[in-house]
Amino acid sequence: MRRLLIATALFTGLVHAAEPVAIDVHRDANCGCCKAWIEHLENNGFQVNDHVEADMAAVKTRLGVPHQLGSCHTGVIDGKFVEGHVPASDIFKLRARPDLIGAAVPGMPMGSPGMEMGDRKDAYKVIVVGEEGKQSILTEYPAD
Repeated sequence: MRRLLIATALFTGLVHAAEPVAIDVHRDANCGCCKAWIEHLENNGFQVNDHVEADMAAVKTRLGVPHQLGSCHTGVIDGKFVEGHVPASDIFKLRARPDLIGAAVPGMPMGSPGMEMGDRKDAYKVIVVGEEGKQSILTEYPAD
């Protein structure tokens, strides 16, 4: 029992000592949901470098975000794009997959991080993109 307590204390200390994970977020100056998504990231262990952009279309093109996966803001982590309201947990999954170049939540589904609207939750999918451009579903979130 004593070993378990010591191991737990050591693990807890390591978790608290962990450095935040840096992510760059590119957004339009007038977007409120972008700021809410940034807050979601910060509450989940990310250090956000916030970049206000005049031309988000150019940012998305430069980063290789497929047009049909577009949303209002674009993150960059480890050289991979994070398009739209992708939950923090799925960004960690993206980081663990060297075969992927990005993840996206197309559009602006209600109930996704940064798009909370009371109890309303639309169904949505986190779509990932591989190096060859192939798209697949990483996670599905049901409607309430």
